[in-house]
Amino acid sequence: MYTKELVQKGEARINWARAKMPVLCAIAAWWEKEKPLKGIRIGACLHVTTETANLVRTLSDGGAAVALCASNPLSTQDDVVAALNEIYNIPTFAVRGEDTKTYYEHILQVLESKPQITLDDGADLVSTLHSQKKELLPGVIAGTEETTTGVIRLRAMEKDGALKYPIVAVNDALTKHLFDNRYGTGQSALDGILRATNYLIAGTKLVVVGYGWCGKGVAQKARGLGANVIVVEVDPLRALEALMDGFAVKNMRSAAVEGDIFITVTGNKHVVDRQHIELMKDGAMLANAGHFDVEINIPAMAEMAVSRKRIKENVEEFSFKNNRRLFLLAEGRLVNLAAAEGHPAQVMDMSFADQALVAAWLVKNSKVLENKVYPVPEEIDARVAQLKLESLGVEIEKLTPEQEKYLSSWDSGT
Repeated sequence: MYTKELVQKGEARINWARAKMPVLCAIAAWWEKEKPLKGIRIGACLHVTTETANLVRTLSDGGAAVALCASNPLSTQDDVVAALNEIYNIPTFAVRGEDTKTYYEHILQVLESKPQITLDDGADLVSTLHSQKKELLPGVIAGTEETTTGVIRLRAMEKDGALKYPIVAVNDALTKHLFDNRYGTGQSALDGILRATNYLIAGTKLVVVGYGWCGKGVAQKARGLGANVIVVEVDPLRALEALMDGFAVKNMRSAAVEGDIFITVTGNKHVVDRQHIELMKDGAMLANAGHFDVEINIPAMAEMAVSRKRIKENVEEFSFKNNRRLFLLAEGRLVNLAAAEGHPAQVMDMSFADQALVAAWLVKNSKVLENKVYPVPEEIDARVAQLKLESLGVEIEKLTPEQEKYLSSWDSGT
């Protein structure tokens, strides 16, 4: 099915990433002996990248039977799929550029494995399970969610009483959103834009729509490349933080007039809408670093344009009656994965260590959990951070008994 060259390329790239994921490797070495996931079936819907390959290999080392599909049609790395299927014997259902029908067929193929634990990135696996494969729900003990958009969907399900098993929001772990979201998205989103366009960032007016952890990372890295960064926010506290971080803060209509490059990172729908598209200058570029391709109103932009054409890989030109042209990158999908390789392995090392340890924790604790969205246990977060520091050769201070006693008492004052 796959060429020898493709399989070998995937294996080499997976091992290259693995060398930069010491925390996950430490867990894998421990799990090969302990087998904490022995006999557990895991269904995963994640970005199929070299880093993800090392996560599912670790889960397999821990004794789990893993089936994997893509959480985004344009994030799949086909050589990784080939290696996972042919070398590591992990059933992987994904093809880069697959259409929506195939995308959901692959999700259903993962669900045919009757998973006991789900690992999701965007909650498409969970929502499909709840809507189309309800008969499998009694066999599912728990799950995890990797990204902000998915956590939003799952909390809505919990609020409506629709969620039928407990899920841990791995996205909200400190070792995930402080590092993966900020440093990972910050670097990889700009990497995607640069690979797609080879555009000079220095001196541009770059608009970051959303100032959550991902938006903070993008804004910081863009400033580091010399951009004049404008932040658009709806949350007054985040807007104030952006202002005090030294960024210009404007509403979307004002930013639309000025921006040369727009990057959306909100997890919400149509944050760049028709009324904003009408105001954008000739040559402006639009990219999305949120999970789904709904942040930019692409149907409205296509309706407004007199022509639409692909001018190079990952760049589409929309021409308008007034001789304006706007350029959409990576079809409005995750630019860091569609036009580049996603987050660096050093960052995903922590996020996927969280995923792995939470999966093992759920096997032990799922029976006492309710059908809710839970935070990552603090001890797991701390353990991942400590393992990362150890892998970097960093020693930190420890509290003395006197200091521990002081912090736990109330009677020591001035």
